Amino acid sequence: MSVELEEVTGFLASIEPFRHLPEAELEALAPTLTVRYVRRGEIVLDFEESNNFLRIIRSGAIDILGPDNVLLDRRDPGLTFGYSTLVGTNSSRYRMEAVEDSLVYEMPREVFIQLSKRNPDIARFYSSQSRRIRAAAEEIANAGANTNVLRTHIYDVKISKALSCPPDLSIREAAQRMDEHSVSSLLVIENEALLGIITDRDMRGRVVAEGVDTSRPVTEVMTTNLLTLGSEALAMEALMLMSERKIHHLPVVDDGRVTGIVTQNDIARLLHNDPVFLAADISRKNSIDELADAFTRTTKVVAQLIESGAAPEETAGMITIAADGVARRLFTLGIEKYGKPPVDFAFVAVGSQGRREMVLASDQDNALVLSDDFDHAIHNDYFQKLTEFVCLGLDRAGQVLCPGDMMAMNPQWRMTVSEWERTFANWTGAPEPDALLNAQIFFDFRVIAGSQELGNEVHQSAVAHGKNALRMHAHLASLAARREPPLTFFKGLVVERSGQYANTLNIKKGGTAAIVQMARLYSLSAGHSIVETRERLRQSAGKTVSRAGSEDLLDAFDYLRSITLKYQASQIRSGQQPNYHIDPKQLSGMERENLRDAFSIIKSMQNALATKYPVRNI
Repeated sequence: MSVELEEVTGFLASIEPFRHLPEAELEALAPTLTVRYVRRGEIVLDFEESNNFLRIIRSGAIDILGPDNVLLDRRDPGLTFGYSTLVGTNSSRYRMEAVEDSLVYEMPREVFIQLSKRNPDIARFYSSQSRRIRAAAEEIANAGANTNVLRTHIYDVKISKALSCPPDLSIREAAQRMDEHSVSSLLVIENEALLGIITDRDMRGRVVAEGVDTSRPVTEVMTTNLLTLGSEALAMEALMLMSERKIHHLPVVDDGRVTGIVTQNDIARLLHNDPVFLAADISRKNSIDELADAFTRTTKVVAQLIESGAAPEETAGMITIAADGVARRLFTLGIEKYGKPPVDFAFVAVGSQGRREMVLASDQDNALVLSDDFDHAIHNDYFQKLTEFVCLGLDRAGQVLCPGDMMAMNPQWRMTVSEWERTFANWTGAPEPDALLNAQIFFDFRVIAGSQELGNEVHQSAVAHGKNALRMHAHLASLAARREPPLTFFKGLVVERSGQYANTLNIKKGGTAAIVQMARLYSLSAGHSIVETRERLRQSAGKTVSRAGSEDLLDAFDYLRSITLKYQASQIRSGQQPNYHIDPKQLSGMERENLRDAFSIIKSMQNALATKYPVRNI
């Protein structure tokens, strides 16, 4: 091989994406390239001009210009340009102009196409920005973990046969029928319509304990307004619903007909040592130390799954199940310690836990909604003790105290329904930075323990009020726009220059958190009460955000979460406290490129917000 070809081969072996190619492939590729010298100011490729080369910058710099010669990007040595006209339309949408004297390698179209066919990583790298980040996110999601529950559907689970009875059956006859068939529940059905369910727990709590006449019809003690699932639902979804609502039976309904009933025991037979089962097992722990141990074990197993390729949506769901279980169990233990609550309450999770998007470094964010029957002089001492027991217990179990004191043990985050509604109205009426930060948490509101009705009342009131609060929308847009991605004008990654996190970037601050805020605004503007970021983006697509923008943000969100979880899992394996500060040098070249793509998508969508809302003037 000549000295010139050795130099070209060595250069290709040092840059993305060619450095991943086998040596023989690089040696065969080098002779196909031609060298072109471009003087400063020379146009390499102009608007509407056809293109037949992928160009690799050896030295110098090339500007990518859009309409009206707006500078879109500057490519430095080691970067390429012109690929969009090779994989898409042959007509260039941009102008490529040398900003200084430059040396460029030109790869013919046919060489590039054949190289891409032989090496799928090359094709993926040179797809469009949104397609590349989407491919990376899908690869992580499709890699899957070696745990069945993540992808097991209800129809794959050996579910219990649904035993049913008519609504006029007596309580005594219902109990006899359950005993004869050795089942723990009986569905009440009339003309194929599901009316309700009666379980062995209902028999004990509503019949025996209350001394109800067993000759009365079963409809008087059955549970109505049932949650149901279709057989296409995931086993994980069934467990999450049962865990959240503290129920043990879920009817399976397909096309309006009951096809079976899934129980916690059905799922337990599937899971046994699975992390989701470990999380659900938390409800049987009897002390804070036991809860701490169970939560730690669960997060360690989840960390292993992350490193095995589990998708971020699934792992975040598992972490959230465990965190919910700890909080719920702490309330049970607290009530055993301090007695029955004097008035109804709802303990709500906000932030990432409220959205079911917890990662391994999530702290606790929560609040308490009290019935309007609450009397501060009489009842406050009880709820102060109870919430301190819960919040401090969560801290000991691994969910650290909120740095901003956004916790139910803080009296400012413990109010009645009417007080919450008035406070929210005040916050939205005078949208100052602190007030906005407080107000937006109402939209990530999910009841963990206590009365669903109380929590939902406050949440629905906030959503209804916020939908038409246009001034608030503009301020929320401003907040979202200020979460700037750690990206320079020329798409370089910005890292901390000094301090504890020197040479790292915060992947949450201008990354996932920016997407969360934009999705929240899109959903609020549409009047939706959804709390999950991914579902907010899906439901808002084509309404308050373009379909293309929604898809791009979904892909960026999935990719950033996958990188975050992967990094935090490695920290846990190394015995470190997980955080959001990632050193880009620890990522592969492809990962860094995908990271730039994700941040670029965020920046582009922030610019779109700035067009819709006068955020710079707020």
